[in-house]
Amino acid sequence: MMTGKVKKMVDYRKEILDVSSFPVEECLKLVNAFNKNFPKKDAYMFLNEESLHIMLKQLDMIKYREFLDGLNISTDLTNKAFDIIDSIGSYGLKGSKRLFSGYNAERKVINRKAKEQSRSKHYYANDHNFSKVNNELPSEYENKIICADSSEFLKKLPDNCIDIIFTSPPYNFGLDYDSHNDTARWNDYFDMLFAIFKECIRVLKYGGRFVVNVQPLYSDYIPIHHIISNFFIQNKMIWKGEIIWEKNNYNCKYSSWGSWKSPASPYLKYTWEFVEVYCKGDLKKQGDNENIDITAEEFKSWVVAKWSIAPERNMQEFGHPAMFPEQLAERVLKLFSYKNDVVLDPFNGAGTTTVVAKKTGRRYLGIDISEEYCKTAQKRIDEADLGQLSWFD
Repeated sequence: MMTGKVKKMVDYRKEILDVSSFPVEECLKLVNAFNKNFPKKDAYMFLNEESLHIMLKQLDMIKYREFLDGLNISTDLTNKAFDIIDSIGSYGLKGSKRLFSGYNAERKVINRKAKEQSRSKHYYANDHNFSKVNNELPSEYENKIICADSSEFLKKLPDNCIDIIFTSPPYNFGLDYDSHNDTARWNDYFDMLFAIFKECIRVLKYGGRFVVNVQPLYSDYIPIHHIISNFFIQNKMIWKGEIIWEKNNYNCKYSSWGSWKSPASPYLKYTWEFVEVYCKGDLKKQGDNENIDITAEEFKSWVVAKWSIAPERNMQEFGHPAMFPEQLAERVLKLFSYKNDVVLDPFNGAGTTTVVAKKTGRRYLGIDISEEYCKTAQKRIDEADLGQLSWFD
């Protein structure tokens, strides 16, 4: 009788390549050479009629590329044999090898759930007093652009009636791009901002998401994204994650350098902004599977929390100096909400959040204090209704 632990065998990952357009002799040459040069415990190949089967556990991709380049066969075949493996987006790393099978088992924490329970997962938010009873947004506010001060208007809404909030709060101190005052001192600014955010948390449904786009304000040395995150944690919201929005905006390299060629006081330059994601009461959001509109490829790509998206190019057209692009809003809404959900932007500006909500089959409520911006936002909604705006033009 055997005693002790039995080590679980790790299955191979299988990739199948159609090789019907290539001579059988070349395919066999590839298979035989591969199986001779790479250990079977790592990977092996075989032919099955017109398909090349590649069985993977781990593989050094640099050596694999060099191996393929050294074969005297069609480069189309070797390139396809390389690309089908190189395009695999989910793998681990061990030394110089990519791990295609079993890498999650190696990193698995024993008794993970029990340990999470004992040390209290998201402990900072567990003593919240959020109601689990969700309500509907009053019909008179559904699919509306409202010109008002959010700190006052939000008080009209019932508790727990919004599915997702996506916004970028104004941060342009000293930049008078509208008639209202944007030169408030920082303490006054945060008092105003957090009063609105508290109302937003109140109207957000249990399990709803609060997503905030914010840039690092290095010029005033105010880490605004950290201050905002601390506010949410203090108000018992669960931190779901942080996305780096890489704008690839290298215009900043021509701005001030601080202490030129000196460690005295150099400026740090940022080509990205932050997208902070919080949940109310529960990390899991309820919804119908039939209202999921994110594709498998989008999901696999977008859960990697660094998004390379160019800045909005039409800010001059829309008369707003600090807009995020529609692509950013699309990713946020499709990754963190369902179709027919209610989307709120309490700083709606020129209406990017609401127009993308409209285009993706979600209900919306956009609020902004500027009458001019509200007119622009409504115009974009109307044009979307008429099909005059193409996706992400």
